[in-house]
Amino acid sequence: MADLIERELSRRKARMARVLERPLRVREGAGAPLSPDRRAYYLDEARELYWNELEWENITGEERLDDGPFTELAFPGFLAFVRGLLLRESIDERGTPADPHPAIVEEILNFLAGRVVTLRAELREQDPEWDVEQSERELSMTEPLIDLVLALLYEVTPPERVRLEQAAAD
Repeated sequence: MADLIERELSRRKARMARVLERPLRVREGAGAPLSPDRRAYYLDEARELYWNELEWENITGEERLDDGPFTELAFPGFLAFVRGLLLRESIDERGTPADPHPAIVEEILNFLAGRVVTLRAELREQDPEWDVEQSERELSMTEPLIDLVLALLYEVTPPERVRLEQAAAD
């Protein structure tokens, strides 16, 4: 499974780099490495946000458009959390230095890619115990969510994002 996850992320990163015509680089955080407990806490929070926002969207369908869900609106808390993990400038009044954690975001990407790999396998197997429609909905939201998180991690600018969207539409 780990190799399928790596392949999924590598394919998406390569496509992004090709369309943007630039290498994808992660600016590392300047702070001390996180303890294993803190890393686990951040990853658990991200997973919880993903599952909660996914379930809310499944219940309400609020962010669904004719051609599928509008992922950016379906996962506002999740994406805000990821942005918070990547902050480069302090936003508090006391001037507390920002402490970005791109390594956690990469772990979150592994989780999301794992969901995509699992969902694709479920859809291929057509197990009668699985809700195929729900798996298709989750896949249609999780795949673009990976791209949104990659865009945050690699600091994709608004014009670059337009190029990525145009390339995806072609």
